[in-house]
Amino acid sequence: MPELSMKAELMPASPIRKLVPFAEEAQKRGIKIYHLNIGQPDIETPPEFWNAIKNFDHNVLEYSHSAGIESYRKKLASYYMRYDIDVDYSDIIVTTGGSEALLFGLYSCMNPGDEIIIPEPFYTNYNAFALIAGITIKPITSSIDNGFALPSINEFEKLISANTRAIMICNPNNPTGYLYSKAELEQLRKLVLKYDIFLFADEVYREMVYDGRKHYSILTLEGLEQHAVVLDSISKRYSACGARIGAIVSKNKKLIDSALRLGQSRLCPPTLEQAGAEAAVDVSAGYFENVLAEYVSRRDLLVESLNNMEGVKCPNPGGAFYTTVKLPIDDADLFCQWILESFEYENQTVMMAPAPGFYATKGLGHNEVRIAYVLNKEDLKKAMACLAVALREYPGRIN
Repeated sequence: MPELSMKAELMPASPIRKLVPFAEEAQKRGIKIYHLNIGQPDIETPPEFWNAIKNFDHNVLEYSHSAGIESYRKKLASYYMRYDIDVDYSDIIVTTGGSEALLFGLYSCMNPGDEIIIPEPFYTNYNAFALIAGITIKPITSSIDNGFALPSINEFEKLISANTRAIMICNPNNPTGYLYSKAELEQLRKLVLKYDIFLFADEVYREMVYDGRKHYSILTLEGLEQHAVVLDSISKRYSACGARIGAIVSKNKKLIDSALRLGQSRLCPPTLEQAGAEAAVDVSAGYFENVLAEYVSRRDLLVESLNNMEGVKCPNPGGAFYTTVKLPIDDADLFCQWILESFEYENQTVMMAPAPGFYATKGLGHNEVRIAYVLNKEDLKKAMACLAVALREYPGRIN
């Protein structure tokens, strides 16, 4: 039997999805599962998106431009202006989801063997995409004790070497929900200019910012025109995860030209979904106000419930719809499997994402899980009741 490639052997399983077989078996046993493992909102996709799909009046579903439909890119440029992000439509390449935006960015800016510094815990697929691109992640660990704030810039500087090509953040953060302040971004701005490296920012949760705070894009930072690379997606903004429409945005024309050539090699992003995404740009401010209020109420319920459980530590997220939680357990992977495989409370259980998969440093996150508060409050209450009982009954509980 021929051997597979080294990349195939090394590709990590997603902590978000790897427990699906255990969830499927639990469902076969009649157990109701509360899916808090994945960022799939139950918020309805806005009607503007669906109406554009239903009224698509072309007789042939054609390829679009490799950079994306021009009218959509122009709409996107006007959308970014609402957030003081001054870009032209030619600074945007529409991608097949935010995942392709990340790949295009890494391929355009980095060579195999190069290094990228990322605060951990981070979105688990960064590990996979770094492996695909042949680059090395140099993690810098943030702490639950201060809510996963940006680590000291001195710690970043210690990691910079001749192979360092970029720093990457997710803001607001997946998996912690931390919202980086303007002062923290300013520190990163100075650092990337000092060493003449790229700054990537995954900004897909831009609208989901709580408690009267403001999101600042790296594209608004002075002097980063050639350094800033924003990764974006409509998946969470319009609760349209299955549409697979993202974007890479940068004022660096050479980078955008490279991303376009990569885009030509895959022909184009999905045409029909671009039509829906273009229409969705016009959703009212009221849509986001209602969505934001809903997520705040869910967050408050979740954080209070978790912190009322003995031995549990849960920071208060400033954005997105995730929190990384410390539990009184021996092993997050074992616990998340056990709660699906061997536990039920009133014929219900909870699916979560074990946190080790969100770290690059081995051994970290062993007693942490990521929880996505994407379910309605009634379901969240029931899920938290299940979790509280599970933590009391788990054989590997650490007191």
